[in-house]
Amino acid sequence: MSDDEPDVNISGGDDGGGVAAEFTPGEAATRAETVVDRLGELYWQKTYGGKDGFECLVRTILSQNTSDVASQPAHDDLMASYGPVEDLAANLADATHDELAETISSAGLYNQKSEVIRDAAAWVLSEFGSTESFDEFVAAGDPDEVRETLLSVSGVGPKTADCVLLFAGGQGGVFPVDTHVHRIARRMGLAPADADHEGVREALEAAVPAEKCGFGHTAMIQFGREYCTARKPACLDDPEACPLADQCEQVGVYPETGEVVDPADAAEAD
Repeated sequence: MSDDEPDVNISGGDDGGGVAAEFTPGEAATRAETVVDRLGELYWQKTYGGKDGFECLVRTILSQNTSDVASQPAHDDLMASYGPVEDLAANLADATHDELAETISSAGLYNQKSEVIRDAAAWVLSEFGSTESFDEFVAAGDPDEVRETLLSVSGVGPKTADCVLLFAGGQGGVFPVDTHVHRIARRMGLAPADADHEGVREALEAAVPAEKCGFGHTAMIQFGREYCTARKPACLDDPEACPLADQCEQVGVYPETGEVVDPADAAEAD
């Protein structure tokens, strides 16, 4: 197991927050927990928290509909132009659309993200008065209230809200669902094949102990990059190439024909 989470992850690197953690091995109560335990052995076991709330919100908005590899430079450029972190909301609220869009252009959808970030900054100042007060709300507030409040912001969806809860708030029992988690959980049969992102989140959070949800999310993303890719999962060529083959139902994956479809389409075919 490696505790070195890649720098390109929102939660990786020296500034990623969280600490390595060890969990006592035991018999998992669900197959989803077994999968997460195995992912922890393959990659890392961490507890998260400690990132600045508003910076985490901005970082996650930048990551929407793009890879961490693409969004990380945009985040770095944004912080260099509009930091320090304690002044971030005020500086971004005053930013011009065109200048901010150019700064974050490497993240893609930069015109849309520029508007979302500027609006979020103005909202933070209106509702909380400062970046620091917002950060305190995220870290100390009731998780359900924090999530509901974040979801009221235009451009902030469930995955973004959950990432803020996990990486800034350090809340257990939060399993953010991005495209990797959505694909893998349904492909493995850990969630219904036709479940939307919220359905997958509910299934995983119900089946995985709270203290394991955080690294379950990040390690599953890494697994999706290395093994369970969208178009050519490792099991397609060699069932033994995947370290979780014995836990997977291969919903929508057909090694005999080389076909790979969305799990929801596989369910319709059945």
